[in-house]
Amino acid sequence: MSFLKTTVMTVAVISLAACANLGAGNEVEKLNEANAGGSPFTQQLTTEYRAFSNYELKQEKDYADALHFARKGLAAAKGTNVMPEPVTDWDLSAPEIQELSAGYLRLVAALDRGAREIMPGKAAIAQARFDCWIEEQEEVDGEVGCKNDFLAVMNELEGSLTPAPQPSAEEFPEPIGMIDNNEPLNVQDAMYLVFFDFDKSNINQGASNVIDTVMNEIKAQNIQTIRIVGHTDTSGSDAYNQKLSKRRAEAVKAQLVQMGVPAAQITTDNRGESDLLVQTQDGIREPANRRSVITFE
Repeated sequence: MSFLKTTVMTVAVISLAACANLGAGNEVEKLNEANAGGSPFTQQLTTEYRAFSNYELKQEKDYADALHFARKGLAAAKGTNVMPEPVTDWDLSAPEIQELSAGYLRLVAALDRGAREIMPGKAAIAQARFDCWIEEQEEVDGEVGCKNDFLAVMNELEGSLTPAPQPSAEEFPEPIGMIDNNEPLNVQDAMYLVFFDFDKSNINQGASNVIDTVMNEIKAQNIQTIRIVGHTDTSGSDAYNQKLSKRRAEAVKAQLVQMGVPAAQITTDNRGESDLLVQTQDGIREPANRRSVITFE
């Protein structure tokens, strides 16, 4: 490679790093200046994400994660009950996924049982420590400090909440038998959702199962026209998300074509982040919004 090409590539890398640093710095500074509103829970959560994003920016020099958690903090400052990090959004080993998923379920169960209202400060700390745990676990092999902090706070939370009621057998009516419905599918009403991992357009196992179901219906009903629309969540720029949503729609189409559907019978469209299934603030990773929608015409 020539010296000139090497120099140009080096300058490009430095420029991209500088842009990432600037973007993260701007969002963190906005969070530093924000007045936390909403409930006591969202106010404390704002404080927690402010501290974490500053740490990621200034100590760790992790501009991408600083930007991400600053945006969560800004959403919390507006009074939004932002959710803990989805485990599937992070690059983790199988044992780490299992352990973090168990922690996620404990946290969400506590939040659903009123932890935000009963112990808002502790609930916010628990969520922030969980997010810290998952972020650090992606980067290191072994135990991380935030995990122990999370478990300690969770024990406090769960000890202060009323145990979830266990349903008794008499609360449930006797089954009345299977309801048979032999009416054929109304193709105009059919809709199938194919979900994707964060920032991905490949067909995972869950998506493949949905597409298998779609293929069976196409054959059974002799469907001639299939429409696929790709979508994203709000994490990332509008321009990037338009391209990502297009790749998602095209990935589903390619799978159907591979299974025998003529390409001419399939139309695709892409909406980026403009048509959310779950409404969120900008910059929020929401698994339900990362999808392609399949309909028949």
